[in-house]
Amino acid sequence: MREHKNLMIVGTSSGAGKSITVAGLCRIFYRDGYKTVPFKSQNMALNSFITKEGYEMGRAQVVQAMACFTEPKSFMNPILLKPTGEKKSQVIVNGKSIGNMEWMEYSKYKKKLKNDVLAIYNENIRANYEVCILEGAGSPVEINLVDDDIVNMGMAEMVGAPVLLVADIDRGGVFASILGTVMLLSEKERENLKGIIINKFRGDINVLIPGLKKIEDMINIPIVGVVPFADIDIEDEDGLSAKFQQKKKNKGLKISIIKNKRISNFTDFDPFNIYDDVTVNYITSSGELGDEDLIIIPGSKNTIEDLKDLHEKGIGEEIIRASRKGIPIIGICGGLQMLGNRIKDPHGIESNILEIPGLGLLDIETTMEKEKNTTQYSGILERCKGFFHKLEGIQVKGYEIHQGVSFTSNNKKITSLSHSNIFATYIHGIFDNKEFIDTVLNTLREKKGMSAITEGLSFDEYRQREFDKLEKVLRDSLDMDKIYEIMEMKK
Repeated sequence: MREHKNLMIVGTSSGAGKSITVAGLCRIFYRDGYKTVPFKSQNMALNSFITKEGYEMGRAQVVQAMACFTEPKSFMNPILLKPTGEKKSQVIVNGKSIGNMEWMEYSKYKKKLKNDVLAIYNENIRANYEVCILEGAGSPVEINLVDDDIVNMGMAEMVGAPVLLVADIDRGGVFASILGTVMLLSEKERENLKGIIINKFRGDINVLIPGLKKIEDMINIPIVGVVPFADIDIEDEDGLSAKFQQKKKNKGLKISIIKNKRISNFTDFDPFNIYDDVTVNYITSSGELGDEDLIIIPGSKNTIEDLKDLHEKGIGEEIIRASRKGIPIIGICGGLQMLGNRIKDPHGIESNILEIPGLGLLDIETTMEKEKNTTQYSGILERCKGFFHKLEGIQVKGYEIHQGVSFTSNNKKITSLSHSNIFATYIHGIFDNKEFIDTVLNTLREKKGMSAITEGLSFDEYRQREFDKLEKVLRDSLDMDKIYEIMEMKK
């Protein structure tokens, strides 16, 4: 194996484009013949994934691993923070939850993790991969946090990684954000910042060139690329995602997804993007429901609090009304739990609400347990009834992440359940299965008098196509020769 090389990608802010830049660079170095791996020491996200070993990690690093055909492993994201409320997060270290912590408590605890993170990098990344593309978090100059930084410039220093800064020009003020970030870096950090990437550019590059030269002269750091705003559909974990903006179409299938306050694993629904005749709307009020062909209740990091919110907003009542009218409903993970008779939390895992009534559309009860269920799943759907009877016998795979365990009235533990016009499952990623999603959509089309669609890409094929598009965009817009030079590598 060739000598290990690495590169850190930081951003002027959250949403600047760090994750997708890392994914694209992982793809490029893989295509250039290097054994490549992504790494993010600490991630805060509600989208997560379960590895084959049953360990939990951030979804962004899973996508980046897919870009370079590397099996996702929890050491690619050793610390994952999953917000449970305004001030608390569930802390996951090395793929396993160690409990919920308030921010100040975690800040003190984090100091103990620095050596662990470095050891994980050296033992798993440095020892086994030729190239690692590291991702930072938020901004590298949050001056209240830099003293104990283990994810941005501090992480880069720990592993000897040169740094590129990604700045989002689409939101405006790009030169100010670049200059401000550079000026707030320490002298040592500034020396390790080797290049700037301007992201999401629209328009004529010639108009931008005078500004590029001026900012380079001011900061004495080269611009290594201007990446255009591109129509590339890569799974996005950022809660500011445009996918939550409602889309309107005059025809086709309309799917309403309930946008819980603490919605998790919303990348479950990215496979719908493949279908031109499917419109997805994310619902935040009861008045937005009423003309859909399918309602989906997604997962939640705090099912009890989100169920309480649905009751208070009247959304729960509208879901019940829709069900009685025969509108198909799918519940995923927390959505499965909400569809039942009640949810119990005797240990106060999620909140101080020890029991809450569900929507009562499935004859099940859920109890929150101290230990989280984290496992990959592969199996055949059975006992599918009513509207979803065509799902019977379909092979599906995915993964489970849930604190609660659900039982039917006759004390049968469930993973998936179908009844009348309702299908509920604990399986995240179930829509990634082509036969499953095609069957659901074609049953909806049949009900609406539309023609079935049986051909087309699987979601895996679609994802790889989008990675190829991303690779081309970055190769065309980045100075890869300069990046190889920064990394002290031969192309």
